[in-house]
Amino acid sequence: MRKPKILTTSRDYSGRLFLSDLLAGITVAMVAMPLSLAIAIASGADPAAGLVTAIVAGFMISLLGGSRVQIGGPTGAFIVVVFGVIADHGYDGLVLATFMAGFILLIAGYFRAGRLIAFVPEAVVNGFTIGIAIVIATSQIGDFFGLSPGAVPADFVEKLPALWDARDTAGLPAVAIAAVTLVLIVVLRKAAPKYPGLIVAVGFGSALVGVLNLPVETLYSRFGALPNHLPMPHLPEISWDRLVELLPSAITIAFLAGVESLLSAMVADRMIGGHHRPNAELTAQGAANIASSLFGGLPATGAIARTATNVRAGGKTPVAGIVHALVILLILMLAATLAGYLAMPALAALLVMTAWNMSEPHKWGVYAQAPISDRALLLLTMVLTVLVDLTVAIGVGVAIGLALRLSQRETETDWKTPKR
Repeated sequence: MRKPKILTTSRDYSGRLFLSDLLAGITVAMVAMPLSLAIAIASGADPAAGLVTAIVAGFMISLLGGSRVQIGGPTGAFIVVVFGVIADHGYDGLVLATFMAGFILLIAGYFRAGRLIAFVPEAVVNGFTIGIAIVIATSQIGDFFGLSPGAVPADFVEKLPALWDARDTAGLPAVAIAAVTLVLIVVLRKAAPKYPGLIVAVGFGSALVGVLNLPVETLYSRFGALPNHLPMPHLPEISWDRLVELLPSAITIAFLAGVESLLSAMVADRMIGGHHRPNAELTAQGAANIASSLFGGLPATGAIARTATNVRAGGKTPVAGIVHALVILLILMLAATLAGYLAMPALAALLVMTAWNMSEPHKWGVYAQAPISDRALLLLTMVLTVLVDLTVAIGVGVAIGLALRLSQRETETDWKTPKR
């Protein structure tokens, strides 16, 4: 087995590289902290679970991964599947499914399955990514507008009417905080892309709530105080019936973690002119998800936006990712009380922007010019993700995509029946 990147680069490490990684790690931590909280909340989990995942899984992915600059943690892609697993099987079911997914990824890495991502049709990846973005954005409508809809159904078709019926409960202060935060995120991203504009925007929006004493819900008012330490690791409750019941969810989590981490690593390769090791990356994702589940965390994978932030901030080696995890741990230990003042509309604005970026609107024109079979496959996967289930969407999309690819190969073959 080849050594992790952090070991293969340690001989050439220098003080200048460490300083660059240190500053990049701190910058990424400032981006990852509010994102991790918001993703956990949108997933139906306790916000602390997001920080635990960023710390534990983020550390493991950087320590063992096959990319020099990959940053790992909870991502928006998991919100839909995590919310569904928690709703159907409870949080303990999610922990066990994540634990199982980790072993599936370890097996995939051992059998060198990292190259198999080439067989997943791009239209399927784009379709379920846009579908997830739609679900994330609609899930934030309540907090963005300060609605009080009561118990909101998880089903997309039932959720929209419930939110519409609660439109009279919208609060102007919540809308104002969300709008200010959203505008600041956009402005700071363009004006200072190398700096952690997310934490500045969310912090500023939340500070307005406190300074102006606005009637806006905060992290503390909804969930109580965050813990100032990591929980003790423990094994999830395991039984044969539970393993069988959660296997489909575990496969979905493993698939998403594998695909997103390898896509993120490929994006990082283009940014730094490097080359990641896909099988080492799968192994790292497996170890990270096992570790996250032992601490009661969420599923984790390589995060494209945080990885790009790391590169832009000057991160050069996996040390930057390790620093990012340790900085979040330090914030958890020393400033957990301050995180309680974060305003829910500000976090909602952050997730709305995350959903917008996930949908990659700059590529919509390219999608529209693709062959009709690719467009149909993208739309089918997107609709199934939103209206049915992510597991169904991935299964149907990959099956149809592979069938189309095989039929195209048969059509394009130069074989001619010999004359008899």
